[in-house]
Amino acid sequence: MRRGTLGAVLAGVPLACALLGPFLAPLLPAAGSGALLPPGPGHPLGTDALGRDVLALALTGGTTVVALTLGALALAYLVGVPLGLVLAATTRRWAASATQRVLDVLLVLPSLLVLLVLAGTGRRGVGWLLVATAVLQLPAVVRLVRAAAAAPARRVALETMWLSGEPWWRIHLVETGRFVGGPVLVDAGTRGVMVLGLLASASFLGVGLPPDTVDWAVVIEQNSAALFLAPAALLVPATLLVALAAGTNLLVDRVADRTGAVV
Repeated sequence: MRRGTLGAVLAGVPLACALLGPFLAPLLPAAGSGALLPPGPGHPLGTDALGRDVLALALTGGTTVVALTLGALALAYLVGVPLGLVLAATTRRWAASATQRVLDVLLVLPSLLVLLVLAGTGRRGVGWLLVATAVLQLPAVVRLVRAAAAAPARRVALETMWLSGEPWWRIHLVETGRFVGGPVLVDAGTRGVMVLGLLASASFLGVGLPPDTVDWAVVIEQNSAALFLAPAALLVPATLLVALAAGTNLLVDRVADRTGAVV
């Protein structure tokens, strides 16, 4: 099986569960009462430690994972790409350097530690988690865009457009933005796996989503002590998370090969 096909299959199954699962879950038979029940009529994969149907959890627990990952990435790139382009284009080197140094402070902060501090000070919930995760990705995104936009291969093209009378915004934001599109696309795929791991780790440690959220990582944490009593309750969501990350990595490799970008 080719790498791209394998990646599409691995990532496609969890994504299908995340996107279509909430519509399919209500069609399932009602789960039998009781926790840690083995597979049987009404609950094909059994029930978890809280008495919930494992198949229904698998179908509905991916929505928050995918939505938060995509939301954090979108927010990081919506801010980071324009900022990186402006820093690469400005003639005020001191301002660009000062801005980059401020952002670099975030690079030395362990991501999980930041989420732990936020949770410890009562700042929990989807909004805080989304913004904090996006901010933590911002320094790397800005560095990538700034370096790609300032590549020596772009200097001749930029000078030609400048001499032909093109406006500043078109040269440095539109045209240069198109040039950095390939590296940004590959970076987004790789960073998506990192963000997915961070969000899943935070929820597993209890500092991410609230415990009443139906989320694959939260379900894994809630059933971690029931591995031998109800293995499906832990292994099914864990397998979906691993498949999503592995499939995304394979698809990123495929895109990198086609665009010539370096992962």
